[in-house]
Amino acid sequence: MPKTKKNEQPLTYKSAGLDLNLYDEAMARLPALMQQTRTPRVMDLPGGFAGLFRLGKSRKFDRNYSDPVLVSGTDGVGTKLKVAALAESYETVGIDLVAMSVNDCLCLGAEPLFFLDYLAIPKDDPDQVARLVAGVCSGCEQAGCALLGGETAVMPDLYAPGDFDLAGFCVGVVERKRIINGSRIKPGDVVLGLASAGLHSNGFSLVRKAVFERARLKIDDEVADLGQTVGQALLVPTRIYVKPILDVLSKKRGKPLIRGMAHITGGGIADNLERVLPAFCRVNIDRSAWSTPVIFSWLAKIGHIDREEMFRVFNMGIGFTVVVRPRDVADVQSRLADHAIATWVLGTVEAGQREVKYVN
Repeated sequence: MPKTKKNEQPLTYKSAGLDLNLYDEAMARLPALMQQTRTPRVMDLPGGFAGLFRLGKSRKFDRNYSDPVLVSGTDGVGTKLKVAALAESYETVGIDLVAMSVNDCLCLGAEPLFFLDYLAIPKDDPDQVARLVAGVCSGCEQAGCALLGGETAVMPDLYAPGDFDLAGFCVGVVERKRIINGSRIKPGDVVLGLASAGLHSNGFSLVRKAVFERARLKIDDEVADLGQTVGQALLVPTRIYVKPILDVLSKKRGKPLIRGMAHITGGGIADNLERVLPAFCRVNIDRSAWSTPVIFSWLAKIGHIDREEMFRVFNMGIGFTVVVRPRDVADVQSRLADHAIATWVLGTVEAGQREVKYVN
């Protein structure tokens, strides 16, 4: 064994970059945040190595399932985290994290049950950890699911100062006979687009290049076109569509009002909607059906990004789409309006080879 040099201090975990006292302080703040997301199916397990969540039938639960199918989805926030770090604003990216997974699971008609997150940071920072996890909890509350647990990893040699990563996954459940996978979509059905809250959480490598490199803007610069600072505009969190869509799907008798759903992320409306269309169906999306929010035209202008690239990368104001029968359009739009979700008729399903194209 090598000999210790004279006057050389013993190595500790703290000298290697991880202060266990600070780590314990950060972890002590999280149970109260997580408690805000608790649902009746969560089972107590103080000090456990995992989380417990009950699926069995009970009168106290909002929903019971006779033939339940578990649905899972995982995602991260992506390089939007770099914007949060620049702004030193950490409260909203946790909402983005939850949204990216729960909205995906929702596309199958699933009720989100619980969420787990993974946070990686370069050094112990209890305030930053609490702010990030508070955002995750806010997202879980919006989705009606429990934050069942998670992991915080301090890795000073892997992440540079100021960098961090945030990832997670959702588990949901749907009655087998009420799974929505697009197979019921038929020619004549109508595609409805649901309003996004803004950029949501994709395309930020292009966003950052346009805003900070090409336009040379700073995070705190005021943008007259938007009435906000750069940071405020870019960090608007992803809209969570769970409660409005589950309300539409809550009709007890008959088949669900919705025949297919798509969460609009990278690839835009065309690529994501095409994923749920049967092989014999095609759709023309009428781009004149809705007004694109100002943030997209501003981004295109300062970054000199052409129109087709914008529609290929971003949601352009449509964060989610649903496919319904013509006779159900008014009912579905009314239910979504009750949740303050604006909707537009984007197009009609036609017979033909599977394809989604933009017109106008």
